Amino acid sequence: MAVRKFKPTTPGQRHKVIGTFEEITASVPEKSLVCGKGATGGRNHVGKMTVRYRGGGHKRRFRFIDFKREKDGVPAIVKTIEYDPNRSARIALLFYADGEKRYIIAPNGLKVGMELLSGADAAPEIGNTLPLSAIPVGTVIHNIELRPGQGAILVRSAGNFAQLTSREGDYCVIKLPSGETRKILSACKATVGSVGNSDHALESSGKAGRSRWLGRRPHNRGVVMNPHDHPMGGGEGRQSGGHPRSRTGLYAKGLKTRAPKKQSNKYIIERRKK
Repeated sequence: MAVRKFKPTTPGQRHKVIGTFEEITASVPEKSLVCGKGATGGRNHVGKMTVRYRGGGHKRRFRFIDFKREKDGVPAIVKTIEYDPNRSARIALLFYADGEKRYIIAPNGLKVGMELLSGADAAPEIGNTLPLSAIPVGTVIHNIELRPGQGAILVRSAGNFAQLTSREGDYCVIKLPSGETRKILSACKATVGSVGNSDHALESSGKAGRSRWLGRRPHNRGVVMNPHDHPMGGGEGRQSGGHPRSRTGLYAKGLKTRAPKKQSNKYIIERRKK
């Protein structure tokens, strides 16, 4: 994966940095694994806008991704690596030996034609999914479950990876991308390797129009509003606006919003870096 810059032939091209798409091998998704995806424009079921600065954007089709990888012992061949408009990572289409097709998040280094396997007997190689109990200490992993059989919910975006650092009884100690160190049951599954498309963080839109294509509308700051519209609004000239806070008055910096007696606190060994 690499990025490319453009000659400044227009103002929009001057700062534009996008991916090369060189690893993508198919332009049309597998028809049996996609469905229509409606847009909400930030509105809820009664039509009230609950999230601002959303709307417009290109139409998308949703790709069904296999985050559970429960087909243990059934080998699969990587058929294609594709673009997914719904996530930052690339996705890979697997053809299983029993004829089933599934999409997975494409890890870094995955190539078309590689054979993947899931289950406790699988080798700890890139793209294979194993229980944490079967993964060697020190291995780089992604797509991590929090509860056995739940499906991966941690470490799924482009370029991310976690590391299995040690074991404590029925639990494994995982260092997450945020810097948090926490315990996760050894029966939970994870995929070996890091998520692909690691250069996604280097991309730059170059112009406001590319944000509109993604369904993001212009975002105006609280300090430029009136006091009626925002707690940080008002004042003569350019006032600082007081303590940074949300439109509803919740402090934006320094206020702890995590429940002090949250059940999962006992599994967190070290909190994420501030």
